[in-house]
Amino acid sequence: MKKIALILLVFGLCLIEVSAKGVVNKNQCSNKGKNFIFTGGECIEFYEASADRKGILNIIVHGTWKEGTNVLGRYSTFADDLAIQTDITTVAIALPGYSSSSTNELKALSSGKYLASTKEYIEFLAHLVESLQKKYKASTINYIGHSAGAAMGATLMGYKTGLVTNMICVGGYYDIHKINNNKELISAVDYLDSIDKNANLLLIYGTKDKISKQEVTKEFYNLTKNYAFKSSLVEVKGAEHLDLDMTDTSVEKIVELLEEK
Repeated sequence: MKKIALILLVFGLCLIEVSAKGVVNKNQCSNKGKNFIFTGGECIEFYEASADRKGILNIIVHGTWKEGTNVLGRYSTFADDLAIQTDITTVAIALPGYSSSSTNELKALSSGKYLASTKEYIEFLAHLVESLQKKYKASTINYIGHSAGAAMGATLMGYKTGLVTNMICVGGYYDIHKINNNKELISAVDYLDSIDKNANLLLIYGTKDKISKQEVTKEFYNLTKNYAFKSSLVEVKGAEHLDLDMTDTSVEKIVELLEEK
């Protein structure tokens, strides 16, 4: 009996250890260093490329990758490039489950279908952007999102009106209801009436993108025009979905927009 009790005790401790694995509280997050921020219940790692213009911040948000992918390893060079060309401090963030970001409450985007279209994720993204805005004392937020990051960004524009000044969406999707009938999911089309008409929206698509087909972006662009948004459309010829945001054409148009603001 004693042996059985001991085994059960050890097993219980193991369960506790497993359940706590990966959970990072606010104090632990602070101890990780300056490139971590605790917000929305998560400890988020980010990469910072500093620049001189004050009161403005570029935020790069990635799309869906396999859980555990070091997205900051991919996006650090992109952040450096934008910071140099725009002279605006640029941060690339790793969403929960990527690089060294926690998964306290949210799972990695790849762990389930359409997580980027849940209110929970959009609410978290709003907290993250607000926290970065406060940290960098920025009155102007420029959001650069790719794929699921673009989808969430477009939704965020209406979900949290006025938070983002310049929204760049690359290879995203904007009407979840055309691909899924779950009424609890949300996307940009649900918040068109709430989007700030003074915000700038840049939509970029690749002609060979098979994940976010060009018709999806074109259709959303036409819809924004019906609402008199300050939107513009960019075609990247021959570009596929992967790294569409980092193509020469995309970077040129992103910099062009941000240099004017």
